[in-house]
Order: sequence, then structure tokens, then C-alpha cells
Amino acid sequence: MYMNDTQLATQIATQVISDTKFWIGIIGLLGAIVGSLLTIFGNVLLHWIKQKPQNELERSRIKMLKDMLSDDRFPDKWRLLSTMSAVIGADNEETKRLLFKAGARGSEKADGKWALVEIILYPNLSDVRNQVYLAPSERLTNKV
Repeated sequence: MYMNDTQLATQIATQVISDTKFWIGIIGLLGAIVGSLLTIFGNVLLHWIKQKPQNELERSRIKMLKDMLSDDRFPDKWRLLSTMSAVIGADNEETKRLLFKAGARGSEKADGKWALVEIILYPNLSDVRNQVYLAPSERLTNKV
């Protein structure tokens, strides 16, 4: 039952070829995974690099809007949308979007004026807060 040299060489060659195909497959799979991850990372990095100037511009505009809305030269703290749009160099819709991100609200009079919510609360907000958050015995009653 001994193999002759030719059969042994053939068996060894077949095993080497089989092992080589296995490792080539593993290396190919790892290459595909690494390539995919690098592509995803590259796309995220490229998007971040492209968006960075826009994000910085947005942050500086929001800061400028907050500074305008808390300016002590305006005691009532309301500012016109048209003025703020001109100052930050944006159209009205973009300015409104940034104002919301800054924590501002428009006037109920629809006169184009805006203020920070933390400075100018909504009218009757204390009444709403009184009715919602306080126990019935603690609520204020309006007696006429």
C-alpha cells in the first residue's frame, strides 16, 4: 500500500493548490472588506470637509443673530427680520431657519419682529404653566 513517488507528488501538489486557493479567497475577502471600509470612511470624510465651511458659516450667523437679539441698545429686545437678514447676508427663509436654531420666535403681531424665547416668553405662558404644573391647591384663581 505504499504510494509511488509520482502519486505522492501529485497528492502533495493537489493539497498545495487547494490550500493556495483557500488563502487567495481569504485574502480577497479581506481586501474587499478593507476596501469597502476605506470607501465609506473616505466618503464620510469628504462630506465633512465639504460641509465644514457651511457649518462654520451657520454657527457664526447664529451667534450674530443671538448677539443682535440680546443687544442692550434695543430695550424691548425685538428686531426686524429684514434687518437681521441684511446683517447676516441671508435671505428671509434662511434667516428664519437660523433664528429657530438660535432659540428665537416671531411676534404674534406678524410685524416681522423676532426675539429670543429665553428673553421674551410667549404671552400668558405663566398662566399655562400655572394650570399644567401646579397642584390644584397651588393654582392661582382668577376671581372677577
